[in-house]
Amino acid sequence: MKILLPDSAHLDPQLPEGVTAVRYAHARPIPEEHADAEMLVVWNNPGDQLRDAAGRLKQLRWVQTLAAGPDAVLAAGFGPDVVVTSGRGLHDGTVAEHTLALTLAAVRHLHVLLRAQAARHWADEMRELQAAQATQGFYTLRDATVVIWGFGSIAAVLAPLLKALGAKVTGVARTAGTRAGFDVVTEAGLPRLLPATDVLIGILPASESTTHALGADVFDLLPEHAWVVNVGRGVTLDEDALLDALEEGRIGGAALDVFETEPLPESSGLWNEPNVIITPHVAGGRPVGADALVSENLVAFQEGRSLRNVVQG
Repeated sequence: MKILLPDSAHLDPQLPEGVTAVRYAHARPIPEEHADAEMLVVWNNPGDQLRDAAGRLKQLRWVQTLAAGPDAVLAAGFGPDVVVTSGRGLHDGTVAEHTLALTLAAVRHLHVLLRAQAARHWADEMRELQAAQATQGFYTLRDATVVIWGFGSIAAVLAPLLKALGAKVTGVARTAGTRAGFDVVTEAGLPRLLPATDVLIGILPASESTTHALGADVFDLLPEHAWVVNVGRGVTLDEDALLDALEEGRIGGAALDVFETEPLPESSGLWNEPNVIITPHVAGGRPVGADALVSENLVAFQEGRSLRNVVQG
């Protein structure tokens, strides 16, 4: 059996006997001599490359994406007989770390301080704002109310970090209960939480039901000082509604790593908003533990056992 490994990740999985690995250029069509592959690993592959692979790799039986969200692979058109597995768990630590950085940058107003630095301005006014009784709660995570919408494995890593800094964390997911020691409510309970929320963090996957879930109805319920942080999928955020809320002063700001169109177009009004922090979809960075996941699933695939992180097939 032949497995195709992308050049976009440093992969060296242990291969079971009878499996041959071939590296391919992730942004180019699979060479015809390797169109007989039965297994395909993808990481940062563009949509046209995935669609080409779905159309030409007729013997393909399994696609392993190293991304936590499998939406790009599912949209490529691989047949229903092709098993698709995700990289869930490979990005928990890095995304949690980046989300914490965005959240701290927001509440400590680092974007304002960086602009002051660029202008060689000693921003004494920030010290006064932080000390003022009316605004002191907007400049720290201590005693802040943080809501994480999409409480999966990334949130399970992130929530304890926020708690360690003094934040009160509540999760929102499809089912209520307790996860990783934190209270989790269903989406029906979200409107009750929003009016007291200081930071709303979105880690939602892309799906029909989550498209523009972070929209006007949500922003209207947040306090005027609240920040929205989105590290899930860009399609889950209604950027037009966010811009309206920012321009009208109905929310405090937004820290965003993902966007509906990437790269974010130069024409987007988000670039011009003073209280928007933009990072270019870098929260994940690298799939930590990818070799182990690929090796584990290779053995399971050969032995006819269930694979880890199956999302199709």
